[in-house]
Parts: sequence; structure tokens; C-alpha cells
Amino acid sequence: MNNVVCFILGGGKGSRLQPLTSERSKPAVPIGGKYRLIDIPISNCINSGIRRMYLLTQFNSVSLHRHIRETYNFDSFNGGFVEILAAQQTNTEGADWYQGTADAVRKQLRYLQQPGIDYVLILSGDQLYHMDFKQMLKVHQSKNAAVTMAALPVEKESTSQFGIIRLDDNGRVAGFLEKPKSESDLAMVKTSPEWIDEQGIESHGREYLASMGIYLFNRDTLVESLEKTDYEDFGKEVFPAVVRAKNVQTYLFDGYWEDIGTIKAFYESQILLTTPNAPFEMHNADSPIFTHPRFLPPTQIESAQTSHSIVAEGCIIEKGVKIDRSLIGLRSCLGENCVLDGVVLMGADLYSSDHRAVSTNSSDPPLGIGAGTQIAGAIVDKNCRIGKNVIIRKPENCPEDARCGPVIIRDGVIVVPRGTVLPDGWELKNPEPCKF
Repeated sequence: MNNVVCFILGGGKGSRLQPLTSERSKPAVPIGGKYRLIDIPISNCINSGIRRMYLLTQFNSVSLHRHIRETYNFDSFNGGFVEILAAQQTNTEGADWYQGTADAVRKQLRYLQQPGIDYVLILSGDQLYHMDFKQMLKVHQSKNAAVTMAALPVEKESTSQFGIIRLDDNGRVAGFLEKPKSESDLAMVKTSPEWIDEQGIESHGREYLASMGIYLFNRDTLVESLEKTDYEDFGKEVFPAVVRAKNVQTYLFDGYWEDIGTIKAFYESQILLTTPNAPFEMHNADSPIFTHPRFLPPTQIESAQTSHSIVAEGCIIEKGVKIDRSLIGLRSCLGENCVLDGVVLMGADLYSSDHRAVSTNSSDPPLGIGAGTQIAGAIVDKNCRIGKNVIIRKPENCPEDARCGPVIIRDGVIVVPRGTVLPDGWELKNPEPCKF
């Protein structure tokens, strides 16, 4: 895999993930109690033997840059790196921000035109999955492809969420249709279940191939496609043109894959991690997830009732706490008798005992969750100060999108934004409908 270089697209503004992306980019959003989204594609690359990675960033990227700098330091003997390519003004590439996925790569073409690069892997920085890219390269080479697209078989009911790949009679990619809805469109992109079965994947009624946003190019094909056009987007512009002129193939994937594009998708993917035999496996010794080593102490539990939950390092859980179907992030402090049900608690950057954690307002509660507080069906972002006997759960007939003080309800999920302070006795009630 030494002749493969990877470009990871850092994503746009992440407006559908607000307020989680108010102060950070999508790839920097914490997941799994101790990781960030960007750790997923980078770990997949490392586990696949790919050591040269470029991360293209643009919006709210300070914390992402810090995480990359502190985490991925390869030794000088293997030649590996994760290099950040931020949108910038230069004399040659111009003064514009990245205008799309293809435009972002075009503005950094000089990094592809170095000796020893035969293949370019394009990934998104906001997806949750395990994949061995060695197998994708093997399929790419065996089919003598110019481009290979990773594809996920999906059922008809899911097609409106994806770009769907159309194959010709020989299994070659013949077209691409974004989020088809009409019956005529669906008929056009339907794939024979027998063909899917022949690829070693059981179709089980899944007759459509969804593009996963994972692309493997021959280096020269990618350079030619970007130099000779001003196309800005891979899915909508580059691929329709390449399909007409080149041999474009698919690599079928049959594992868990989730595009973390909305608050609902984020919340559901995180709660799913807490279930027995979760489809995204974090305990796979053959595919570890790498992240920043923090050297935290083990979690201290005075007494608690815990079921179907994940608790990260460095937490302090006092007596009488009840935790169900929840994910407890780094350095979380849970006061006596608090109750968490279906909660994604992202934790804190500091302990309350750290002098840097002292609030400028002496009446603010300490970092963490106060005694007697009850939280259900919520995402609690980092560094929140939630007082004692606070109630955070959706009232009856609650709108899908609403606001109650600093707390937001979006896609039907409660979100307590980063750094929120809720005084003792605060309660989520009478939320006002709003648009995001």
C-alpha cells in the first residue's frame, strides 16, 4: 500500500449537526466516549497499511488541527504522516475557499503529483465504519478499473437518502442518480439481486447500490479529471463525466456504515454502540481505533446501577447513580442519585479540581452532572455545568425542533450545547418551536 495516498475531506459547515458543530468541524465531533469522528477514517487507513494521509479542512478546524497534531505522529522510518491542508490563499491556487469535494482536491493537486503515487483514496471525515482498503485495492486492480466506488446494498425504502449507482449488464458503473424518488428513477438504478449474490454478498431484498462516498482513483485518472474541468463535486459532476470515458467499477461492502450528517443520525449511532453485539465494533483487536493518548486514571465508581452503557476513563461516579443505554465520556462527574437514560454525555476537558475549571461566576455549579439530576434522550456536549435536581427530558407533545433557554431540541433529540450552565432545579418545560 506504499503507492496509495489518501485524501480525507474535512466536510463543510455541518449545519445539520448544529449545535455540535458551532465551535468545531464535523470530523472533530466526539464519539464513542473518547474518540473523534476523524479517528475512524484515519484508523481504517492505518489498519489497511496506508500511511500517507492528507486532511482537507476549512470550517471551525482549530480543535481538529490540535487533535491531529497531538495524536498522529509517525516515526521517521516508515515515512507516514497525517498532514493538514487547510483552505488558504496562495499565488497559484487562488483566494477562494473550497467550493466542493472535487474543488478541494484540485486545489491540492501538487501533493498527488509526487513520485511513487499510483492510487488516490478519497474518504469523508464524518462516517462511522470499519473497512479494509487492501481488499478494495485488490478489486480495483483485478477489474483493471480507472475508478472504484465503494457501494452499500440497500433496500428500496432507503434509496431516497443516498446517491444510487446504476450498473450495465457487465457490472460496470453506467450512471449515478442522486436520491431517486420516482418509480421510473428507481427502475433505472435497480440492480439484479443475483448479481449482488454472485459478488459474495447476500442481497436479502437489497436491490440498490448506495454510494458510500469512498472512491479509489488511479492517480493519473484523477489528475486528468480535475485539470481538464472546473467541476466542483465528485458525485454530481466528476463521476458522470468519468463514467462515460473510463472503466468505473464498484467495491461492495456489507458491514455497518453510517453517515453522521444529522443530530438524529449522530444520537442513534452513539446509543447503538451501547447495545449488546453492537454492529460497529469498538473491541476488535484486528481493527483498533486510534486516538489521542490522555493518560487518564481509571473510572472511579462509588456505587451505581449500570446497564447497556459505555463509560470512558477518568470518570467519577458517586453513590446511587443509575445509568441505562448511555455513553459516558472522558472525565464525566456524576453526582449522587442522578439518573441517565439514553444519554450521550461527552464529558469534559478538565476536572473540576483543576484551577482552569473554576468558573468566573461563583454561583455556577461545578463541571459535570449534579446530585439528583435526571436526563433522558439527550446529547450533553462537553464542559457543561448542570446543577442539582435538574430535569432534562422531553415533555409531552414536544415539537421536533424547539428551544428552551440554552437547551435545544433538534430532530426530536435534546441537545445541551457545549459549556451550557443550568442552575439547581432547572427543568426543561414549555419549549418554543423554532427552525434551524
